[in-house]
Amino acid sequence: MRRAVTSGTPLPAPGGPDRTAPPDRTAPPDPVAPPADAAAAGLRLRHARYAPWPYTLLDVAAARAAGHRPHPIRQFVLKTRSRCNLACTYCYVYEMADQGWRDQPPAMTAATTARAAQRIAEHAAAHDLPRIDLVLHGGEPLLTAPAQLAAPVDAVRAAVAGAAPRTRVTATVQTNGTLLTRGRLAALAAAGIRVGVSLDGGLPAHNTRRVDHAGRPGFASAARGLRLLARHPQSYAGVLCVVDLDHDPVETYESLLAFAPPSIGLLLPLANWSDPPPGHHPGRTPYADWLLAVFERWWHDGVRRTRIRLFEEIIALLLGLPTTTETLGLTPAATAVIETDGSIEQADSLKSAYEGAAATGMTLDTHSFDQLLDHPGLAARQLGRDALAARCRACELVDVCGGGHYPHRYRAGEGFRQPSVYCADLQPLIRHIAAAVQRAAQTARPAAEGPAPEGRAGEARTADAPAPDVPAPDAPAPGVPAVSAAEAPAVHPPAVAS
Repeated sequence: MRRAVTSGTPLPAPGGPDRTAPPDRTAPPDPVAPPADAAAAGLRLRHARYAPWPYTLLDVAAARAAGHRPHPIRQFVLKTRSRCNLACTYCYVYEMADQGWRDQPPAMTAATTARAAQRIAEHAAAHDLPRIDLVLHGGEPLLTAPAQLAAPVDAVRAAVAGAAPRTRVTATVQTNGTLLTRGRLAALAAAGIRVGVSLDGGLPAHNTRRVDHAGRPGFASAARGLRLLARHPQSYAGVLCVVDLDHDPVETYESLLAFAPPSIGLLLPLANWSDPPPGHHPGRTPYADWLLAVFERWWHDGVRRTRIRLFEEIIALLLGLPTTTETLGLTPAATAVIETDGSIEQADSLKSAYEGAAATGMTLDTHSFDQLLDHPGLAARQLGRDALAARCRACELVDVCGGGHYPHRYRAGEGFRQPSVYCADLQPLIRHIAAAVQRAAQTARPAAEGPAPEGRAGEARTADAPAPDVPAPDAPAPGVPAVSAAEAPAVHPPAVAS
């Protein structure tokens, strides 16, 4: 089964190249390296071949003239390590279409970190950003010594303090959890860096594909790290888990609760029309069925034991609230990735599409993040409805679905202007959640004149969860129950960047 994670990206299967070491360079190098302009031309041709939309069919200048203004970058993913101590068989960095990791330095140097900090501060100042989010990523970022873990965040904070003192900097590290120790947690906590962990489920049987480069299971080490992290709730950002149809959904959810995560991110496998997800068959909705089993367990629980970001995002979108990720809805993409060599890339998830799909040809030395905003790949992900297929634009669920996650729309030779490969799953998922919210609103309506009663998770407001003071959507889509912000259960925005 081919899936994808958003952190702790792993090492090869046993017998493959060791990703904790520099890349394998057994092939003889070219006598003369191609000039930079030749490399850029090759990248343009590759994008045009595999993804005509947006690389040949989108006129960014015309879009700007039509009123589509760029949105500044607000999340910066620092690839502090390009290697990993695990060899997960489904990793999108090492096991899928893009093998660019082989040419990356194993670690980001201090000079690259300093240049990244300067560029980020420059962008924050130019756009007077109230906040930016840093994500330390990999590979496995915890391969760094504890004393050096916070160095990239310290560098960015210092640069931002000088150039944009009103900008607040938040930081998260995304890890596979196997290298969490008291020393590392203490260093991260001292720097105000929260920790997100990727896991396939809370039982050893859920994690058989997460092994180290010698083929040894990684679950015991990850579980040990998570138990340690759970004792430091101020540092605990949450757990990410990719949906696996081979595992019982409720069992998976309940097993993750054993690690007391403040939030759970349930991710659809990175897949597309040219490389469909496991279990994908016309007329079937296995991913909706899996997710709805978890939703029913979570929604009807007697207490709110955790937040599930996917469900909260759908509820927020039903209310007309913005979300902080681009997996659903029409929120413009606002993430940039900085690789260990200082190259600037788009979101890692694009690596599931084709070789070089995330590449921009830009580097910290030659380009600013403002220049990235006019790159066709990023500009397309900021166009909202205008970037979607005609079928999506006409759909009554478009404000909530948003065409689905951008990489899930890909078809080789056509690009990223199809409905999501998960379209058939997203529709019943959204409608079911909308109906549940509507029923909750109807139940809560008689109590509107008095205190809200305590009740099921998500169905009554609590003292620490005030109702959002925002208007409801002006015109709910046909078939989606109309829910006002005053009637609906409280919703919190997602807490962990992916």
